[in-house]
Amino acid sequence: MKKYLILLLTVFNLPQMQGQENPSQLTDLEQLRNMENALEVLAYSVLNDSSQTNRLAACHQLIPMLVKALKIKNSFDYPFEKLRSISIQYPPDKSFRIFTWQLYVDADEYRYYGAIQMNEPELKLFPLSDRSLAVSSAEHEILNADKWFGALYYNLKQFDSPEGRKYLLFGFNGLDFYNNRKLIEVLGFKKGVPEFGAPVFIQTDLKTGEKIVKNRIVKEYSAEASMGLNMDESLKAIIFDHLILMQGQLPGQGLTNVPDGTYEGYKLKKGLWVYVPKMFHGILDEPPRPEPKLDTRKGVDIFGKKKQ
Repeated sequence: MKKYLILLLTVFNLPQMQGQENPSQLTDLEQLRNMENALEVLAYSVLNDSSQTNRLAACHQLIPMLVKALKIKNSFDYPFEKLRSISIQYPPDKSFRIFTWQLYVDADEYRYYGAIQMNEPELKLFPLSDRSLAVSSAEHEILNADKWFGALYYNLKQFDSPEGRKYLLFGFNGLDFYNNRKLIEVLGFKKGVPEFGAPVFIQTDLKTGEKIVKNRIVKEYSAEASMGLNMDESLKAIIFDHLILMQGQLPGQGLTNVPDGTYEGYKLKKGLWVYVPKMFHGILDEPPRPEPKLDTRKGVDIFGKKKQ
């Protein structure tokens, strides 16, 4: 902890220190390394500081500092590996990368921050504004960077849809004290501008035979439960826990969704993700694939690593 207190003091004094060193004398790589060291301290504080005031302050400082770092030449090729609490996801085509992180405000509020950096010589950056609470129909609306369903993305996969190249973003959203959400977002670019949501998830109502089309998948479940939702490369399918409604275990929780040990999914057919109601026969004791653990209330950080 002393190490991070010293580093935090260094960050707060960064403007004075930078004034003493001529940035023009540093290479692009040296500048990026210096910025990464400062960002590491702020990112750590955003996730781990026990004071809400300090977490908010660190987050507000992190945003302009990250933008400043990305303005440095060749920043797209710099991995920022020290920023362990910030997710940085790349598609296979390397056309962009997306930064996302989570700010714990209090037991009933999480905020999400993000930005998309395009792979271009001059910085082209799209800041993402979390407006998930303003989204009235989460699985059906088309959104943009200014109205983004905020999430911490832990996986990214690209595919070709009837509308062209799209990207699946697998994310976590800590809704409130009682419930979490996981989602599959669809990212595309319309005239070079990011667009979230696309009619690529197809499901048939077993009772009526009606076709249901969704622009994204959002699953809400109990904060006391662990829900898996990810791509299974061996099966070439999206797999997630089937949820059932039960009485919650927390005081005052009421009814909530929990996994029942069976699995649903989606398989890609002609550029569309078609719903599969039962991925496996029987009930599995263990998930069929590794699952990122994103519950910060259980002694681990947002990537499943033990808190320091």
